[in-house]
Amino acid sequence: MMKIFIVEDDSVIAKKIKQHLEKWGYTALIVGDFRKVISEFADFNPQLVLMDVSLPFFSGYYWCEEIRKISKVPVIFVSSALDNLNVIRAIDFGADDYITKPFDFQILMAKIQAIMRRTYDFGDTTNLLEHRGLIFDIRNSTIVFENEKEDLTKNEAKIFQELMENKGGIVKRNKLMMSLWESESFVDESALYSNINRLRKKLDYIGLENFITTKKGEGYIIGD
Repeated sequence: MMKIFIVEDDSVIAKKIKQHLEKWGYTALIVGDFRKVISEFADFNPQLVLMDVSLPFFSGYYWCEEIRKISKVPVIFVSSALDNLNVIRAIDFGADDYITKPFDFQILMAKIQAIMRRTYDFGDTTNLLEHRGLIFDIRNSTIVFENEKEDLTKNEAKIFQELMENKGGIVKRNKLMMSLWESESFVDESALYSNINRLRKKLDYIGLENFITTKKGEGYIIGD
């Protein structure tokens, strides 16, 4: 089921949009904390974002730019600002379309469906994992924290995905080695240790020291 993330300050409008989207078979989520838009975006992993311009704390332009750092998911701005300058600014910050309030829901749905058809083959998703402000994009093996970004190697990404998908729990060394074995290269304890060390250095570089903890005799863990 296709998911749409609603970043709208007016709770009445947001609820109406959500209800209408659900009637059309979409799963919709309204942002809960305007200070944590990126975290909620990554956790929900939507196929499209509806973004207002005027928001608490930071503008929709800011959040659109932040989303563009980690994802190419379509963003449609929904705003009462009518002037061309706002439309141009939205496009400059990475928006795919712009709808002015008040709007007809049929027009909104037509725009959403058109962008969905252009963007997806309905088998592709954004594949984002989030924890403590870090965003891991499985699709292109990148990690992003605040304004810093690092690319992971194929094996580093396999290890990190296993750890992120089991965050809060110890991942046994043997399980991590099996993940790397599937990459068709021989992996022993020293190779796993080297990959973990390189991964830690990249996490340190973007400002996340001790993100991965060693559990002696057991394995590794990403804690809360």
